[in-house]
Amino acid sequence: MARKPLITFLGNFRVTAFLLLLLLTSSEVIGGGHDYHDALRKSILFFEGQRSGKLPPDQRVKWRRDSALHDGSSVGRDLTGGYYDAGDNIKFGFPMAFTTTLLSWSIIDFGRNMGPELKNAVKAVKWATDYLLKVTAVPNVVYVQLGDAYSDHNCWERPEDMDTLRTVYKIDGSHPGSDVAGETAAALAAASIVFRSRDPAYSRLLLNRAVRVFDFADSHRGAYSGSLHSAVCPFYCDVNGYQDELLWGAVWLHKASRRRRYREYIVKNEVILHAGDTINEFGWDNKHAGINVLISKEVLMGRAEYFESFKHNADGFICSILPGISHSQVQYSPGGLIFKAGGSNMQHVTSLSFLFLAYSNYLSHANKAVPCGEKTASPALLKQLAKRQVDYILGDNPLRMSYMVGYGPRYPQRIHHRGSSLPSVRAHPARIRCKEGSRYFLSPDANPNVHVGAVVGGPNVTDAFPDSRPFFQESEPTTYINAPLVGLLAYFSAHP
Repeated sequence: MARKPLITFLGNFRVTAFLLLLLLTSSEVIGGGHDYHDALRKSILFFEGQRSGKLPPDQRVKWRRDSALHDGSSVGRDLTGGYYDAGDNIKFGFPMAFTTTLLSWSIIDFGRNMGPELKNAVKAVKWATDYLLKVTAVPNVVYVQLGDAYSDHNCWERPEDMDTLRTVYKIDGSHPGSDVAGETAAALAAASIVFRSRDPAYSRLLLNRAVRVFDFADSHRGAYSGSLHSAVCPFYCDVNGYQDELLWGAVWLHKASRRRRYREYIVKNEVILHAGDTINEFGWDNKHAGINVLISKEVLMGRAEYFESFKHNADGFICSILPGISHSQVQYSPGGLIFKAGGSNMQHVTSLSFLFLAYSNYLSHANKAVPCGEKTASPALLKQLAKRQVDYILGDNPLRMSYMVGYGPRYPQRIHHRGSSLPSVRAHPARIRCKEGSRYFLSPDANPNVHVGAVVGGPNVTDAFPDSRPFFQESEPTTYINAPLVGLLAYFSAHP
């Protein structure tokens, strides 16, 4: 990847100077006074617009109706529910599990800052975990995808009208998928912490299932894109390998269960499963930075010296992302946005910013900072870095546009999202078939259904944004963009 550090820092300097220069990176004067609580409310509401299955009586997104009510019937299972990952009508298990893990982590670390929105965040997790329990109900089997992506992507249909193939894809002992199974185990374990005091019986169910799914992932090793390549690639292909998901699942099971076996597994497999690889990545396909930050909390609390190397990795992650470091592993746009090549850049912005914030809190409690050669990254600096990215999303950017739909006076109008861009069932009761939706896809008109809280893929490296459905990399929202943003917005709503 090309390296374009935003600012070159020379010689020794103080952290305060570093912060000042960072704040001057935008091409506009940074505005103040964002309503982070309003953005938090909307970021959680987004998940209701992504729901699949039979919608509950308290459904707040009224332009959506029941959909995909026969999912799983072809294999004799009830696999209804869960979330559509983005602007299409497929249920991809890998990113859905990662979304669930990050929503849970957001609640675990920042739920105390969510106020009345905490109950809605917990509901968002449970909508996912109820589905994950269904797809893992058969031992040594995980149903990892509902719907044929090529069939779906050939149509522009509301989920309520969907008549594309609802093919069921699974992994099992003969067709392993340690990546998606490991992430599913992580999601179930993380969610078990969320429900530990709220619903102890449900929490135990989640934890027990996480243990079983992890054992399956570990004993039948392999990447799911090997056996299911034609179904999951290029959509959610495992490019990074399954090893990080095994460690990630073990870390969350260690955190949720406190059982010695998981601590021993992590220590034993740290090198074998490449814990120190690509430490500057974090997303649905690469968990390395998340693993290192999450484990480092225990090191910083002074009770897990055997995990010290993970803290070293976490410090390395921070130093590799900081703007101005000569070997920074990310680009920054002229307006100050983190940018990584590929699609849906906001997934990197929110996930990496979440780790900045989480790690800054862990460091603060231990009264520590991160040494980066001659420079030092304090917890306050990491919080400011995270806040700068959040503020960019909410409108402090060269275009003065919020990239969250429904927040602020100016936001994307033509997002790449079938349900949002087609008339609702209430407004247009007649079925809109596969190719009949094309005229809505190509229309220059704004989407008729405002998908409040949806954060799109965002601008390119020059801060330019085409507000147009065909530009899906920039205009499509995803659940895994929003999940870490929930935690960020919760914190900044309490600490503006």
